[in-house]
Amino acid sequence: MTRRVPDAIARRAVVTGLAAFTCRRAWAQGQSGHSHGASAQPGSDPLAERFGGPFSLTDHTGKRVSDEAYRGRFMLVYFGFTRCADTCPIDLPTIAQALDALGPLAERVAPLFVTVDPAHDSVPVLAAYVAAFHPALIGLTGSEAEIAAVAKAYKVHRRKLTQPHHGAGEYAVDHGSLTYLMDRDGRFLTLLPHRTGAERMAAVLRRYLA
Repeated sequence: MTRRVPDAIARRAVVTGLAAFTCRRAWAQGQSGHSHGASAQPGSDPLAERFGGPFSLTDHTGKRVSDEAYRGRFMLVYFGFTRCADTCPIDLPTIAQALDALGPLAERVAPLFVTVDPAHDSVPVLAAYVAAFHPALIGLTGSEAEIAAVAKAYKVHRRKLTQPHHGAGEYAVDHGSLTYLMDRDGRFLTLLPHRTGAERMAAVLRRYLA
């Protein structure tokens, strides 16, 4: 008897495959210097329409913002949550170190941390969290509907998990751990995978920022 693969698992497998392809290319670009600059031009990427889109959220200062607030800068977008115990504590310091390594070029980047747990990650909670990693890091939250919409646009899976050690009302969130680089017009450029080193991330970013 043929077992039907749930739609959510199938979609996640497709996104994972696309991410693996794009991440391999990002690594190659980071190693190749500027000799193939044309490949980094907006619109040349066949995956450019698959990731990203407009959003309307609230930043960690309580200000309502949209993706258009970051036009003219490269958005470096990461999804996570403040109680994350595994991927976020690895990837956010990497992003911070990469920004520091860029020096003045970092001013061209808007590093965004989008929560996947809006029920818990309020504005004050996000403000304290992002401040612990880097002064330029921008925390974004919103209603469940708003977070669901931006997660869908970036093809980010998220799922609440209740584990044996959790008390009443406690949970964790399984979520994607890719970092998305978007251009000055909010269009997708490339993906950086979980555990990308800070040096490699900075090298990839320089290629697009220079």
